[in-house]
Amino acid sequence: MARRGLESAKVHVQICYYFLHLMVIVKKTTTTGNFDIRYQIGLFMSLSSCLITEASSMEFSISKTWDSQPSDHDPIIIKLYPEGDFVVMEMTAPFFNDPPAPEGESGKPFPKLWDYEVVEAFFLGADEKYLEVEFSPYGQHLLLLLSGRKNAIKMCLPVTYSASITDNTWHGVAKIPNSYFPPRVNLFNAYAIHGSGDGRQYEALYPVPTGHFPHPDFHRLEFFRHIEFDKILKTDNSLSEVWLTALQNSGKELSCGEQ
Repeated sequence: MARRGLESAKVHVQICYYFLHLMVIVKKTTTTGNFDIRYQIGLFMSLSSCLITEASSMEFSISKTWDSQPSDHDPIIIKLYPEGDFVVMEMTAPFFNDPPAPEGESGKPFPKLWDYEVVEAFFLGADEKYLEVEFSPYGQHLLLLLSGRKNAIKMCLPVTYSASITDNTWHGVAKIPNSYFPPRVNLFNAYAIHGSGDGRQYEALYPVPTGHFPHPDFHRLEFFRHIEFDKILKTDNSLSEVWLTALQNSGKELSCGEQ
């Protein structure tokens, strides 16, 4: 479920206010108390930036299995927000250490990352063009562009990503270039996977109804739900150069070579 409630926004506004109020107190106690115009403008810009960041951020919680059963652990939290030419995706999730870490370098693309412990997000735009992102607690990642259901046209796109593990929790931060997103993103879903063999667990932000399907499939686009993505990144009908090149070379960029 989405967790962009009014109470969360109120708390963030209060934090912004008290932080800036502290700045004023410090200024008064370290100077004569007279504010020059530059300092007043700085305070205003800091407050505006603080409030805009909250207004344009989104937070989601994965707490169900792929077929709408409650999960048996703490939820996976995903947060999205803009940062310059990037959309930042932060994730905090329980750490299961099952299966073991992929045999790939941290910070680099890794093929078939979906076979490991992973958090995924799908951003669906016009004409069934969508971006799939996958992130591991060990630092590996996998990003794919798809044009049509399950039709990958480019994979292993580079991305700045770091992950850390603390006790039974892991946290990851990815900076996804704006150019990776297709035009008019308005549908979204997110997933988490862990476990091995018969204990493999598949979880979804927007799951399918119980009993409708025998197996999980994260590409059932009809179960994606609306996202107000233009609050994070405003896109038009134009494809980026990344997308245009991927479509032109469709099927020729489906390996994780040197990045």
